[in-house]
Amino acid sequence: MSTQQAAASRRSPTPVLITLFFGVFVMGCAELLVVGVLDLIAADLDVSVPAAGALVTAFALGIAIGGPALTMLTIALDKRVVLVGALVVFVLANLVLVTTAEYGLFIAARFVAGAVEGLFIGVAFVTGLSIVPPERAGRAISLIISGVTVSAALGVPLGTLASRQFGWRGSFTGIIVLCVVALVATLALVPSVAGTGRGAGGQAKYAFAPRVLGMLTVNITVFASLYTALTYIVPFLQNVTGVTGAVISAFLFAYGLATAVGSFGGGRFADKNAAGTLIVGTAGTAVALLALYFVGSVPILVALVMLVWGVLAMSMTSALQLRVVTLAGPGAQLASSLPASAVNVGIAAGSAAGGVAIGGFGPSAPVLTAAVIAGVGILLAWATSHLKPPVVEQAPEPAPRVS
Repeated sequence: MSTQQAAASRRSPTPVLITLFFGVFVMGCAELLVVGVLDLIAADLDVSVPAAGALVTAFALGIAIGGPALTMLTIALDKRVVLVGALVVFVLANLVLVTTAEYGLFIAARFVAGAVEGLFIGVAFVTGLSIVPPERAGRAISLIISGVTVSAALGVPLGTLASRQFGWRGSFTGIIVLCVVALVATLALVPSVAGTGRGAGGQAKYAFAPRVLGMLTVNITVFASLYTALTYIVPFLQNVTGVTGAVISAFLFAYGLATAVGSFGGGRFADKNAAGTLIVGTAGTAVALLALYFVGSVPILVALVMLVWGVLAMSMTSALQLRVVTLAGPGAQLASSLPASAVNVGIAAGSAAGGVAIGGFGPSAPVLTAAVIAGVGILLAWATSHLKPPVVEQAPEPAPRVS
């Protein structure tokens, strides 16, 4: 072990992981806040609400396409440098939002912001895994990825509320300030982590291997199931459960907190048995969705089932990430950005499936459709549980050095 590695091993990884969590949290707020202020943005830009909705699509495409592309381009760079660069670009992209009223620039800025968020998340995982022992990998991933769920549970509702008081540009200005704080913390606390010695081509050979692509189908299916129901949960609560107004907000807030709990706690299960966690998680969500369908007219039972659903759905995120990275072997650094892309594909597919279901069969149909998709997820989770990491004949590449 080098002197730098020995010094790094004596440091507590907690401040670094919290810094990475905070960076993901801020970016998650920026990603999701648009949904809560879509009407304000549409009015400000003088475009229709569906046209403003393209801002959500542009961000998702940025993560799905731009994230892996940027990861390939920066694969050999020091990870601390990449994290800092991603935060700087994210600040600039959001400055465009608060200083212009040009719709085309908005779309471009959202795509760029999505791309660097995808890059940041993937590199954050690589950095986090480099500073913890292998037996704590799942917990490191769970802390970092919880930034997304906490942003959905707390950051977005608070940001939306602030937008009604200070305008949507005021909320995004606040996000820029928080991003600068994340940038300063990254400069101060995150160690240097050397880039991979393999080029993007060498990484891609392993990152896009059939076993990894198979695992990514589980990612897509899990989030397709989730968003088939979640996208249309408000019509379900209104028309089936019979709740309205502030009560719906309370249901959604409780669900958001449940997802945060699941996201934080799922890391321990991933460390013990990531493949088993996915089998149990997909089975549990299928049962929860079926229960939601059958007890939909009883508010108290719906509330309880939504809590269980939220915990189970998000408890799988760490295991999904860990399995992809593990199965990629020497291609782990590039593969770390792929689950975020798969998640966005799943979200898009799920919202589309839910739209078809509710349009053709009514407000309960998305929940039942989501349960069926979760059933497919059980089979995929079981099938992929037999996949093994690649056997690399040559001497393994040295672990990234931290300083």
